[in-house]
Amino acid sequence: MIELIPAIDIIDGQCVRLKKGDYSDKTVYASDPTAVAKAFERQGFRRLHVVDLDGARSRHIVNTSILRSITEATNLVVDFGGGIKTDADIEEAFRCGASMVTVGSVAVTSPTLFSRWLHKYGPERIILGADVRDGKVSINGWKEDSSESLLPFLRYYVEEGVTHVLCTDISRDGMLSGPSVELYSEVMRAYPSLHLIASGGVSSNEDIELLQRRGIPAVVFGKAYYEGRIDVTRLEI
Repeated sequence: MIELIPAIDIIDGQCVRLKKGDYSDKTVYASDPTAVAKAFERQGFRRLHVVDLDGARSRHIVNTSILRSITEATNLVVDFGGGIKTDADIEEAFRCGASMVTVGSVAVTSPTLFSRWLHKYGPERIILGADVRDGKVSINGWKEDSSESLLPFLRYYVEEGVTHVLCTDISRDGMLSGPSVELYSEVMRAYPSLHLIASGGVSSNEDIELLQRRGIPAVVFGKAYYEGRIDVTRLEI
């Protein structure tokens, strides 16, 4: 059964969604992310993906008080990403209750640092963020495209011991246009042992069911939930 992971993206203390990572195209869905997290827990979800968009833009962790509030108010397994660039950032995320962290930009710009974190904290606590635009991995809140192609990038870190990867197709994120099923299937064919988390474009229960049929281990969704396009009663939580 596919693992279902709702998402909370935070800007200025609010629960928001962007389109294709564009900070100027923002929709605010709630003013209290902790209340949203508690609602997810009441509905039966056990996992939560929290994105510090302020942190991603600022290149350092920002919304730790909200992370702490969520982890103290719920029993959700929280993975946290956005702006984790230094030892101090990752230590603060774990100190504030994150069970896992998602790290993307550092894996591109400072592979030695990422590998050190991977071996220090263990592959069960470090999720490799692979955010893709036109086949290349993007960094720093999706504002910059690197020269790294997705599959060779993943190969390097799988050999380093990575077991969890969050892969987002930026062109579909927040667009409700359906997930990049072929992209995720390609990754799974290349690395069948990965716990791949598909992200971007989910618009309905049918999209989630399609990913499950294709053998994708996990899926993140946000906007479709907030806009009432996902019927939680039909999900196998």
